[in-house]
Amino acid sequence: MSKQLRDEAARAAADFGAATDVVDEAAATVLGVNRTDLRILGLVATGAWSATALAEAAKLSPAATSTAIQRLVATGHLTRTVDPNDRRRAVVALTPRAEKLIESIYGPIERAGHRVLARYSTDELTLITDFLRRGIDLQLAEADRIRALPG
Repeated sequence: MSKQLRDEAARAAADFGAATDVVDEAAATVLGVNRTDLRILGLVATGAWSATALAEAAKLSPAATSTAIQRLVATGHLTRTVDPNDRRRAVVALTPRAEKLIESIYGPIERAGHRVLARYSTDELTLITDFLRRGIDLQLAEADRIRALPG
C-alpha cells in the first residue's frame, strides 16, 4: 500500500470527523444546548439512563452530569423520573418534543447515510465497519491520553 493512499485515507477520516463536528455544532445550536449537553442527549436518545451510567458513558464527573441533566430538564429536553424497577434510583429520558426535534435533525442524516452504504458490498461494509470501530477505539484512547496530560 502506498504512503500517498494511506495519507489520503487518513485525511478523509479527519475530514469526516470535522464534518461530523460541523453537523453536531449546528444541531447544538438548533437545540439550544452546549456540546456536553448534546452528548448527553445523544446517549439518552438510545433509551432511559441513570445519572451514574450516563456520567460513565459520557466520560463526565457525576457533578458535571448532574448539572447537565438539570439544564436539560429545565429546557424541556429531558424528564427525570423514578426508576420503576428500583424506586431508589432516578432515570432520565427524552421528552417527546426533544425526540421529535432530534429526529428532525439526525433522522435525515441517518437515512442519507444508509443510502450511501447501500452502494457497498458485504465485504466492503465489513471493512468499513472494522475501520470505523478501530477508529473509535483509537479516538477514545487518545482522548484518555490527552485528559491525562498536565494542564
